[in-house]
Amino acid sequence: MYDYLKRIFDLTVSVFGLVTLLIPFVIISAFIKMSSNGTVFHRSQRVGKSGRKFEMIKFRTMHEETPVRPFESFRLPEKYYENFGKFLRTTAIDELPQLINVLKGEMSLVGPRPSLDNHFDLIALRNRHGIYEIRPGLTGYAQINGRGRLSSEEKTELDRYYLENMSLRFDLTILLKTIPFLIEDMMGSE
Repeated sequence: MYDYLKRIFDLTVSVFGLVTLLIPFVIISAFIKMSSNGTVFHRSQRVGKSGRKFEMIKFRTMHEETPVRPFESFRLPEKYYENFGKFLRTTAIDELPQLINVLKGEMSLVGPRPSLDNHFDLIALRNRHGIYEIRPGLTGYAQINGRGRLSSEEKTELDRYYLENMSLRFDLTILLKTIPFLIEDMMGSE
């Protein structure tokens, strides 16, 4: 029953979000296109439910030739940013196109963040703990408890806690805590 309610909630919020954000999406797309060469969207191979790979969509914040690897592994990410890239990334505006992934059923609003398909240590840990039984999320329990500052082991432990305690109430709590966490993160990065 929870899976059914969660999917209805995901569909409702993603459709509402995409309709509401249509004009900002067009404006952001225009800024990206006018200020840099390349595509508006960045698509990366991610690991989803049942270990199936899918293309996760984001607004492009970095140069086209940037290596595909976890963001926290970059020593000097500033050298890869496009003009508005850092702003889009620190505000998490770059993540909003993932509402399309939610609409398609590849992601949920809340769940473990989808790992890159070459983030082998995290994939192995998640496989060991059954994390891939559920859809990855736009935000998740690990996101509000450290985001990119967490090790693969810490992320997996938080993902496992979420898996064992999933509920609509827990999802709403995570969604509500995501916004203040992002604001705190933005203030810390200035």
